[in-house]
Amino acid sequence: MRLIRPRLAAASIAAALALAATACGLSKDNTGDKPSAAASESADQKITIPDDLKERLKEHGIDMDKWKNGEWKNWDKDKWLREARDFVNPIIEGLWNPDRMRDAKKPPKKPVDHDISGDKGRTDPTPAPVNAQAVNAPYHSNAAEAGRLLFDGPSGTMTCSATVVKDPAHPGKSNLVWTAGHCVHAGKKGGWYRNIVFVPSYNDGARSKSELNNAPREEVMPYGVWWGDWARTSEQWISQGLATGGQGSPYDFAVVHVTPEKGGTGKSLEETVGSALPVDFNAPAVPQIARMTATGYPAAAPYAGEKLFQCADKPGRLSIETNQPTMYRIGCTMTAGSSGGGWVAKGQDGKPALVSNTSIGPSTAGWLAGPRLGEEAKGVYDAVSKRFANQ
Repeated sequence: MRLIRPRLAAASIAAALALAATACGLSKDNTGDKPSAAASESADQKITIPDDLKERLKEHGIDMDKWKNGEWKNWDKDKWLREARDFVNPIIEGLWNPDRMRDAKKPPKKPVDHDISGDKGRTDPTPAPVNAQAVNAPYHSNAAEAGRLLFDGPSGTMTCSATVVKDPAHPGKSNLVWTAGHCVHAGKKGGWYRNIVFVPSYNDGARSKSELNNAPREEVMPYGVWWGDWARTSEQWISQGLATGGQGSPYDFAVVHVTPEKGGTGKSLEETVGSALPVDFNAPAVPQIARMTATGYPAAAPYAGEKLFQCADKPGRLSIETNQPTMYRIGCTMTAGSSGGGWVAKGQDGKPALVSNTSIGPSTAGWLAGPRLGEEAKGVYDAVSKRFANQ
């Protein structure tokens, strides 16, 4: 459990808060399906591992062939790659089948024990809960940019939410996905998660859990499975983020570059789903924003992780540390699994833009908070975009 001790005196509340990995969900077992023994040669061609990274992996005793045949399950601290430059996520074709995706739904509980006081040091009154509303099916017609982010950690298969965003290096052809930092990297005491994939418009028809048990693959993942071939989060999240509590949350964001598992038709993710959101790194101040909408796949009770929900509310402010950026906060009843989901508001040009992502929330599921995207977030975004600018 991660407990936060506020640096500022403020009206505290009795309800515990949870890192919304409110979000990350954890499966009931630690094994899932065994990776395909034949992680195809075409997969190797789709994700090319640079020679310098291969050498660093060798230093950790990591063999890519063994990795894809099950060695990825070894979470020895010396093999849990931590540094930003060490991200690696080779395709293991067929690993993420519908059954394994359904199992990625149970969240680790990460409460903190106080409300937090504090624009750097300023916190507004706790918002009233806003009941999350189910997104109308098909999701692709109403929230085409949204999807589930699935990945493996030491405790099993996990789930977050994510959003397709525009890529300045590839207008109209983006392969970038925005999510939370804690959905790709464990933070201060861990490293990069593994087998990270994005499934746009997961369960597009909003089928029930029982209906999904026998649903064909194309209904569960109508736009395919997209593997992360590069990811970045903030250095602050890597150095400060903890598994429990709110430390590092003002910098809890990440960008993942993806590629289709089976190669596809050559279309980008944006072309495949037909949409991508711009990111506004200078959104209006809180008092000037009339409404923010958070979207995600909540997985903790009373939700099951299969359906897409949204909350819309006027944001307030939440300060974790007086020397760190103040976060946005809205009333919302979404639970674990919604972390990383995009927050949309009118940007500086008056058009819808992604301005934040779900990071933390209370275990009582009354509100959510997300980082304000500034200079650090733009640096992460630009770094991923530039890496693939000539590809």
